[in-house]
Amino acid sequence: MPRDINNRIEQLRTRRAGMDRLERLNEQARYDVLAKSLVPEPWQKRVGKPHTKYALGAMQEVDADYTRISIETAERVGRQLDAGLTTAGFSVEFRLQGSVPLNVHIRGVSDVDLLNLETGFLTYDTGGARSAAGQYRNPTIRTSVDVLSNLRREAERILKNKYPATTVDTSGGKAISISGGSLARPVDVVPSHWHDTIDYQRFGQEHDRGVTILDKKVPEALQNLPFLHIKRVGERDEAVMDSLRKAIRLCKNLKSDANEEGRNVNLPSFDIAATMYHANLDALRSGAVYELGILAEAQRHLDFLARNVTYAATLTVPDGSRRIFNTGAKIEGLIALSIEFDELAREVAKEQNSHLATYDAPPLDASRAVLSSIYVP
Repeated sequence: MPRDINNRIEQLRTRRAGMDRLERLNEQARYDVLAKSLVPEPWQKRVGKPHTKYALGAMQEVDADYTRISIETAERVGRQLDAGLTTAGFSVEFRLQGSVPLNVHIRGVSDVDLLNLETGFLTYDTGGARSAAGQYRNPTIRTSVDVLSNLRREAERILKNKYPATTVDTSGGKAISISGGSLARPVDVVPSHWHDTIDYQRFGQEHDRGVTILDKKVPEALQNLPFLHIKRVGERDEAVMDSLRKAIRLCKNLKSDANEEGRNVNLPSFDIAATMYHANLDALRSGAVYELGILAEAQRHLDFLARNVTYAATLTVPDGSRRIFNTGAKIEGLIALSIEFDELAREVAKEQNSHLATYDAPPLDASRAVLSSIYVP
């Protein structure tokens, strides 16, 4: 299917407003989304050239009100679970993870990941300072799978009971998805417990603390470091004055539109963020002024990795827990995304430079040079 830039602009507008997920909202939220969609966003009025408009719009953060409502909805679900689980004898607390707290989500109506942490059970690295000092309880015969399976069953029961008018989808392996009814936003509840890493035991900083989740389809327990990921991506973004988050959003929007058009870009959002984390910081920093330079650096970075897959396979996710491109499918996704960026970078450069407009496919280095030197008010 060909790339239709006007269709992409409309898809971007629809996605940012949340109009592509209206069926998952309650009546008031649907009304709010539709009303908001009638008011043009600033990116729609900045420039008339369509490829440039799309590139700039795809970088921008979602409306702050939409994000705030998403977070408030997740917190509301957490309060209901807290009351019900406490009554049932569980000890729990809640945290947000994923693209919403990191502010790299691309939808006005995004699913919010809510970690439902069982605090009466935890695991820990035996080589840590707290473990060596005997600060943990004696070993138990309970396992993470047992504990989280029980927590999930009770959480599913509570959500169905407390939100009878919603859709509570329990088919997912890692999350219970709840949407519609009285909820203004969809929420993914992730049963989990803490895992105290060596760094957490030493420094006591929550961003170093691991989280264990359940994949009930296996079943198995999986460990990750969601808060360290958020911290490191956020710190690097601050160093380049918001250009890293813009690059991540641009990648995610381009992936979404390519998939809509039938070209499969099979690269998870978490790995897209991890990939852009390794982009050139000086080039991204210049994007704070020359915003199209973010497109130029994203294209250069992805093109380099796609042409040097052996090197790409050495890159790790920001928390250091694994390699980014640990499957052949992800390498294929990287290459597919790189091709999408080649096309967009060339088309935007042609709109900005009359000489390059004479080419069918202008050289990528010349296209990047133009993009990196154009200031868009």
